[in-house]
Amino acid sequence: MQDILVHLPYFGSIVQFREMLRSGSIYVENEDNYQKQTYRNRINIYGANGKLTLNIPIKHLHTPGVKQHQKYKEVRIEKEYKWQKQHWKSLQSAYKTSPFFEYYEDDLAPLYQKEYKYLIDFNYACLEALEECLQLELNYNKTTAYQISPEGVLDKRELINAKKDHVLPAYTQVFDEKHGFISNLCIVDLLFNEGPNTLDYLESLQ
Repeated sequence: MQDILVHLPYFGSIVQFREMLRSGSIYVENEDNYQKQTYRNRINIYGANGKLTLNIPIKHLHTPGVKQHQKYKEVRIEKEYKWQKQHWKSLQSAYKTSPFFEYYEDDLAPLYQKEYKYLIDFNYACLEALEECLQLELNYNKTTAYQISPEGVLDKRELINAKKDHVLPAYTQVFDEKHGFISNLCIVDLLFNEGPNTLDYLESLQ
């Protein structure tokens, strides 16, 4: 199995987890610049009205007339908004009737109760929580330098792009009778609907 390089998302999409599971060692990009409209600070879930996007508000650097780049690991979460309460309420509303929400809610609820200063710290906590839910130990390392064209690894950093669509085989979703199957949502959609079968589904993907 080939080693893989990925960006660290807020939970992450189903496709990203598929790539991580089929790899050897996982290298998490820790030295990149922050970019908007990516899964770094957003997730797509299945709500009662269809696809619902939840965003973590962040503090942006603002200097008039100057274009500034900010390291992802230095990005701070904006504390003025009660985003954690909103996100958890949205997850409860979307998945409370799913087969496995009650089974995993105690593992994920603490993420929305503890205050996090940096976005990257929250996202690492999400990854650790998923490992616990799936009884999975991912072999990952954090990069120490940014490389445009890394050698010796499969570069899958483009999976952080929230605008790219991926078509996946259907599984049962809470509201699929109303809106049909929605592909490649956040990994928690698969987790709450498939539970222990999550890994089987991921491993079956080509």
